[in-house]
Amino acid sequence: MTKPAAFPLDLADRCVKCGLCLPHCPTYQLSGVEGESPRGRIALMQGLATGRLEPTPGLVDHLNQCLGCRACERVCPADVPYGELIDAGHALLVSSGHPRAAHERALASLMRRPAWLRKAVGLARLPGVGAAAKGLGGLPARAMSLLPGDAGPARLRDVPAPKPAPLGEALLFAGCVSGAVDGRSLDDTRHLLETAGWQVCRPPRQGCCGAIDLHAGYPEIATGLAERNLAAFPGDGPVVACASGCAATLLDYARLAGEPGARFARRIRDPAELLADAPLEFGRGQYRSVVLHVPCTQRNVTRSSDATRRLLARIPDLAVRELPAGCCGAAGAHFLSHPRQADALLEAALARLARDPPEALVTSNIGCAMHFAAGLKRIGLDIPVMHPASLARDALK
Repeated sequence: MTKPAAFPLDLADRCVKCGLCLPHCPTYQLSGVEGESPRGRIALMQGLATGRLEPTPGLVDHLNQCLGCRACERVCPADVPYGELIDAGHALLVSSGHPRAAHERALASLMRRPAWLRKAVGLARLPGVGAAAKGLGGLPARAMSLLPGDAGPARLRDVPAPKPAPLGEALLFAGCVSGAVDGRSLDDTRHLLETAGWQVCRPPRQGCCGAIDLHAGYPEIATGLAERNLAAFPGDGPVVACASGCAATLLDYARLAGEPGARFARRIRDPAELLADAPLEFGRGQYRSVVLHVPCTQRNVTRSSDATRRLLARIPDLAVRELPAGCCGAAGAHFLSHPRQADALLEAALARLARDPPEALVTSNIGCAMHFAAGLKRIGLDIPVMHPASLARDALK
């Protein structure tokens, strides 16, 4: 058997089981079961780490059904680092002989190979593939239902500047899914940054941020991916991550790569953080009414949502409403591995959008965007889902 993974009991012991996290936990609100709450899962992990509990199927399910949204961290009076604990709990499960399902491990393997993922997305768009996937059912059908119609890589490339850019160099982090599926957001972010005075470069040797493996209990693999990205992004200029899910993991690189990771984490920026006050001129775009969805990773980890709001506020005559805080259910690969739970978590947001449809839905995370787009399609609502950078570029003069 694999050597048991170390579990930070000292960090888990900070939890005093006060329950202030319960109203903010999506899975607890959905089920009302203590084992589906942060304090319940911490108790289970403490029991597992000390040998007082065995990794029964029920215990494994409770840990695996956690979304990792980290809403509990925002309200915890004891500053319990729940994200670190649940990752350690998953590593504990793996080392005790309870890895994630084979299809989840296969998906993670694909994410580590961005070139393969881009090819897979290209194949998925060929005629007849969608029908074949639907016929297979299960994961293939679910994945095809989530693939956007305009899925594809970025088209814009690095262009050598004839002279130094006024604001210096900004490095674009593409990630795995964003790099293969969300090329529009990457291109629109690049265009806005270049217009604002940045020289934008996309380092070619970058890869997956490591989120899928880190959250599945494979920190060694995630560390290898982190080290690859550290080598791919030299210097000390800003690293711009369009997907807030990637940004959240990049901000955690100190856990994976020590002080070099911590230095890298300090460079991470949401596009809006560089654009909200940039010398850009906006006019009236094609959209007049939009709804803003703030992803859990942006609300609870990167804390960059205020910059997004300030960027959108610069667009003349744009009315912005905001969805209430709450996880949409995408949660990394969760909407693939736990489709019923993910769709149940999305229902309230879809119902709100159906009652008063906006002209567009805006969100800063590719997983959330895919989940919302598929859900809107299921209920017959033709509402485009886009990144804040795409909405801003549409209104750029």
